[in-house]
Amino acid sequence: MQSIVIQAGWPIWLLIALSVVGLAIVIERSLSLSAKRIIPHDLPAQVIQMVRAQADTPDAIDKLRASSPLGQILAECLVNRHLPTAERRLAIEDVGRDIAYMLQRYLPALATVASIAPLMGLFGTVVGMIEIFAAYRPDGSDPSELARGISIALYNTGFGILIAIPAVMAHRLFKSRVEALLLNMEKATRYVLKNI
Repeated sequence: MQSIVIQAGWPIWLLIALSVVGLAIVIERSLSLSAKRIIPHDLPAQVIQMVRAQADTPDAIDKLRASSPLGQILAECLVNRHLPTAERRLAIEDVGRDIAYMLQRYLPALATVASIAPLMGLFGTVVGMIEIFAAYRPDGSDPSELARGISIALYNTGFGILIAIPAVMAHRLFKSRVEALLLNMEKATRYVLKNI
């Protein structure tokens, strides 16, 4: 690996930094977008039971709000359940928008990594081509300098594509996961509102 980095020249360091950023986002989103963390399985039933037992005290609602993103929405449902339907819906949608933003955090950055990686690889290719032309002399070129320019061009192109492909796949996976989580939270909220 070290020999590849040496042969790829200085542009590879930009790609390595970009790959570290992409990997950090993938790890963070993998941990943060766990369905158990976002939508605890039995939380809607617990909230309905809490309301029926008249145990929905301010402390209990605060604990519910702090428990999970779904808990934040359900706490808003409980706090505003006596309001007219339109006002209650607006309050719940405000919290839902905040949660949707939180769930989609860093996904634009991951899309940027996927978009920029091939361009940075192309930049490395251009640098390699410049080295090839700089090595050319009318009296005869040094083959090692030509080989160095070619290796810079090819390694950077390959590494840029190697970063972009998993970044695009991860972005699409996380985007679909967020959409599924939001849909499930909406279903759980409707279920609770019908039963309290």
